Amino acid sequence: MPKLIDLYQQRRDAWFSATEAIGWHGKKSPGTFYAWMPVPAGYTSESFTELLLERADVAVAAGNGFGDHGEGYVRIGLLTSPQRLEEAAQRIGKLGLF
Repeated sequence: MPKLIDLYQQRRDAWFSATEAIGWHGKKSPGTFYAWMPVPAGYTSESFTELLLERADVAVAAGNGFGDHGEGYVRIGLLTSPQRLEEAAQRIGKLGLF
């Protein structure tokens, strides 16, 4: 179990390091393999999800699909390698939203 915890912490840290580098700041959540990230002003959870898929080829889940409190956020699954998470953040950064 400790190896699995370390694995997801590495992925989480890689994601947040990469998103902070592009100016997209979220809150690290211990004990989960998801990251909840705020949606930029002018977007809903769903419209931002669509934008990321269409223009950055990055799939995320719209926060409002998890209840009313999820609106204004997207959920990122930290289920791939740190390198792929960093690549996704870099693609998002190229959109110039942050």
